[in-house]
Amino acid sequence: MNDFWDQQPEKPFVSVIIPVYNDTERLNKCLHLLQNQTYPQNRYEVIVVDNGSEENIESIVSNYTQARITDENRPGSYAARNKGISLARGEIIAFTDSDCLPELDWIQKGVANLLKNENCGLVGGKINLFFKDINQPKAVELYESIHEFQQKFYIEIQSYSVTANLFTFKDVLEKVGYFNSELKSSGDRDWGERVAKFGYKLIYADDTCISHPARSSFAELYQKTIRVVDGVEDRKKIKLDKKKLSWTDKYSLFYKQIIMDVFPLKSILRILVDQRLHNFKNKLQVIRVLFFVRYVRNLERLKLKLGKLERQR
Repeated sequence: MNDFWDQQPEKPFVSVIIPVYNDTERLNKCLHLLQNQTYPQNRYEVIVVDNGSEENIESIVSNYTQARITDENRPGSYAARNKGISLARGEIIAFTDSDCLPELDWIQKGVANLLKNENCGLVGGKINLFFKDINQPKAVELYESIHEFQQKFYIEIQSYSVTANLFTFKDVLEKVGYFNSELKSSGDRDWGERVAKFGYKLIYADDTCISHPARSSFAELYQKTIRVVDGVEDRKKIKLDKKKLSWTDKYSLFYKQIIMDVFPLKSILRILVDQRLHNFKNKLQVIRVLFFVRYVRNLERLKLKLGKLERQR
């Protein structure tokens, strides 16, 4: 990697885009690490997109010479990212989030992986989850460590990268389109699948790292689950409408998904054999969180379905 990097005569200009809603304390830590990257400071910028915060985001951003701020009043992180893209000066666009802690060589490694892979459409880097107390992780944190941010799987099997750690070219965005700002969640998957359909390579980079805090409370997990379900159901509706399935076929798929969620035998087995959970008590705690997530997920699906039926009357 170093030999490849040294052979690059001029480093491409990079725009790092961070959507933020409040979260000033964690944003400050993120910007501090981005200010001190190994990448040449005259070859990158950081665009913070305030998505309607009540907190004073500008007071944090103004402390960092590499960063500038804009705003997007339309709610949603994908709308905020699109605003950042529209203002970006870089030929390479990098995405992370305000609660992420990038390694000091994050930009350098991400750019190098983009450039060395021919016809590369995106690079998704490694995401290391960390706990509030490493010696006493909470059940929700343990659940997240097993189920969330599996970038290698997402990229190589499901054809997308989460936007917490994502690099791409500006011309790829111009060709395949920006994020779907109508989606509450899963916009990263929607965009990544489009990149793959255009014939670009999707690369997982184990050396391009950020750290991300695991959610630690049931309240945080509840909010995340609701958001994800809403985004998944929005994408599913778009796909089913294109297929023009019958009313009975749509409801058959809907209830089949719920039944599969109610009896998550594969997920339970995966937890029981996972070597990261060191004792049976931890395994039972994570299984309890699993059932909580499945309950919330299916309840939200039913609410959305009933709401749709109500609107059709």
